Amino acid sequence: MKKNQRLYTVLRYALDALAIAIAFFYMQDSYHVSSASTSFQAVFVVICTSIWYFTSIYSKLYAERRSNKFSEEIIFIFYNSILFSILISAILYFLQPNINMSFLEYMRFICVIFLLATVTKYIHRKYIHSILSQGKMYNKILLVGAGPAAEYFYETVNKYYYYGYKCIGFVDDEITKLNGCNYYGKIKTLEHVLKQQEVDEVVITLPNDSYSNIKACADVCEVHKVQARILPDAVKYTTSSMQVDNIGIMPVLNISELPLDKWENKVVKRVFDVAFSLIFFCTLGIVLLPIIALLIKLTSKGPVLFKQERWGLNNVKIICYKFRTMVRESAEVDDDGKYQITTKDDPRVTLIGGLLRKTNLDELPQFWNVLIGNMSIVGPRPHPTPMNLEAMHTIENYMLRHIVLPGITGWAQVNGYRGEIKTPKDMQRRVDFDLYYIHRWTFWIDCQIILQTVINFIRGDQNAY
Repeated sequence: MKKNQRLYTVLRYALDALAIAIAFFYMQDSYHVSSASTSFQAVFVVICTSIWYFTSIYSKLYAERRSNKFSEEIIFIFYNSILFSILISAILYFLQPNINMSFLEYMRFICVIFLLATVTKYIHRKYIHSILSQGKMYNKILLVGAGPAAEYFYETVNKYYYYGYKCIGFVDDEITKLNGCNYYGKIKTLEHVLKQQEVDEVVITLPNDSYSNIKACADVCEVHKVQARILPDAVKYTTSSMQVDNIGIMPVLNISELPLDKWENKVVKRVFDVAFSLIFFCTLGIVLLPIIALLIKLTSKGPVLFKQERWGLNNVKIICYKFRTMVRESAEVDDDGKYQITTKDDPRVTLIGGLLRKTNLDELPQFWNVLIGNMSIVGPRPHPTPMNLEAMHTIENYMLRHIVLPGITGWAQVNGYRGEIKTPKDMQRRVDFDLYYIHRWTFWIDCQIILQTVINFIRGDQNAY
């Protein structure tokens, strides 16, 4: 199994080398950028390929991301292209006049590489996914423990086959059932299971206070040359920002300050928000906003905009603007005072409103919220006041969502946790994704979320209604 995975990793490198060669010779034939001999051109392609691989060390371009969304991979391709372009521009200075490109031709060269690398990686990803969907090339996982962390891991790898994992069973001293996963006995039988079953990895999901059992399991895996992973209590660690350092040979977990507590990160995020919003209003907004407003006015009675009280930074109440998507007579709460969440085929939604909600175009007026500073482009989605009052007493760490500005789109939304909340478990997952974003914010993750939002808009979101 590992051998097949290495072959596909080599293929990723080879496809990028091919993309660089095609980009250069396309530019050479189309724009006559080179006057060098064919052999020198080949040397230049080798230099470019070497630089691409060198910059990938810093951009982490070839890190395994098949379990992540492709929008993340596009961001890393873009980042690597920037580093690559800087180094190649310096090399071209010394290669003149053998390789002669104008600035415009050079930018075309970089853009063609970026586009080809994106396309080939997408094709490679889909090819890998097709192999995994056929039940091939996955790693066989054995779980040690059957607590909440194990249950979440098992549900996740079962739902998303392209992660490349298959749980063949589990061992645990107390629990014998785990959503249909095979039970192989108590923890002490781990060595026997490894001898009898083909196992690629063991995932240890025992509580943190079970140190002796964790160490014993890790020792057994080491003896049998099976990779062991330790999965901490999921909720405790996925929603906090932690770094691993060493003091001597001992690992130490550091709980870091929030990225957006740093003033320089706040400045970067705010400048980006304002610039992005102004560009939107001056380009797409100047066309889309009047058209949508006219369609709403022609198809239903009532105001064009819907204003709703929501909670923003530090629980401060803000007025959130949206295009009206429901009939004017719609009530936010039922007779019992409970907030009425929009459901599938909700009779309150107008004809044009259904289209706006499906495409997220009803959120466009919130760019005004971004400009005036009570929202961001990316952040936890703000909830209406009745929903906040209900969830704050039942959902763990719910109020921590409000320690940063709310956003038009967010990490939870692009990962499928948007729209109707059917169970408290759905809301908890949404909050966990929001806290993951808050503790691990970077400028690049904002770019990824925006890109994924655009992709969801193009292909449609099944949870948007």
